[in-house]
Formats: sequence, structure tokens, C-alpha cells
Amino acid sequence: MAETGFGWVLLAMAGYGALHSLLASNRVKAIVRRWLGRDRMRYYRLVYNLIGVLTLLPVLVPVLALPDRRLYAFPLPLAVLAVIGQILAALGVLASIRQTGAAAFLGLQPPEHPPRLVTSGWYRRMRHPIYFFALLFIWLMPVMTANLLAFNLGATAYLIIGSMLEERKLREEFGPAYDEYRRRTPWLIPLPRRPAPRN
Repeated sequence: MAETGFGWVLLAMAGYGALHSLLASNRVKAIVRRWLGRDRMRYYRLVYNLIGVLTLLPVLVPVLALPDRRLYAFPLPLAVLAVIGQILAALGVLASIRQTGAAAFLGLQPPEHPPRLVTSGWYRRMRHPIYFFALLFIWLMPVMTANLLAFNLGATAYLIIGSMLEERKLREEFGPAYDEYRRRTPWLIPLPRRPAPRN
């Protein structure tokens, strides 16, 4: 889009997504584990999250600093409803993180061993509730600009691709248990649950 930072924001989001997908991969984790040893690997999640926060800041700079153009703004009372929706989406993210173990998710304590497949709460409705609520939050912005649209498109692609990569890791980790969970639970949108097969 002419005279906006649309292209630069998309490029920044592509770099952000590529970096974090690489750092989250089992291959990179295995290399780091060989370098650091199993004991120090307990800090990997914490460092990963810190890198995620710190590298998000340069992505937000072009969103805020480059030339921009308003695309639309919700009128009242739609703007109020959108903000209420964002608050509920943020609460959904927090609830989903809590269900998987907030301390382990943030990297403040080691993950459970053996790992536990969470299928209750919001994870009973969809396999990736954190991503669903995050997408709901960003797309309910009551004011949309060209730069923000680029950020949202990049974030959407990142979360969708990230969920697919995460599915692959979970299938490796949990095997048939995850295949069964995957068969009966929707991917990203909380659609009605699939009926159990009749024997």
C-alpha cells in the first residue's frame, strides 16, 4: 500500500516468524541440548520467551513509526463490543496458558516429566486455544490501519504455521494418544465436537 509501512511490517513479521519457528524446532533444541547439557536445557523455554518479547519490539517499531493510513474504525457501539471481545480473548489466552501450567509455559519451572497431554478445559474444544484467542484479539481491533493490517496478516500466518509445526512435534511426543485427540478435537476454531465412532 502506497505511502505506508505495509511492506516493511510484513517483512519484519516474516523475519520474526522464521526466527521463532527455528528456535522452537526439535532440531535446534537438540543442538542446544548437546552444547549446554540436559541440566541447563531447563532454561531454554525461559530464554526462548525472553527472545520472543525482545525481538517483538523491533517489529512494532515500523507499525508505529512508519507512515500509515487508517482503513476503518468501528462506530459506537461496535467499538465497545470489539474492546469487550478483546478483553474476553485476553482472558481466554490466560486461561489456556493456566491449563497447560503457567510456570512451565513461561519457562519458570521445568516441564512435567513425563509430559502430560492436556485435553481438558479449552483444549477440549480446540487443539490450539492460545492461538485462537490471540487471533481473535488482534482482529477485533476497533481501529485498523494499513500497518496494523500488515502486522495482523503476518501474525496470522505465523500462528497458523506455528500450530502446524507444533502439531508435528506433539505427534512425535505423544504418538497414538495425540492422533486420537487430533481426530476428535477441532484444530483452531471451536467447532462442535466430532462424535465418537460406533463399535
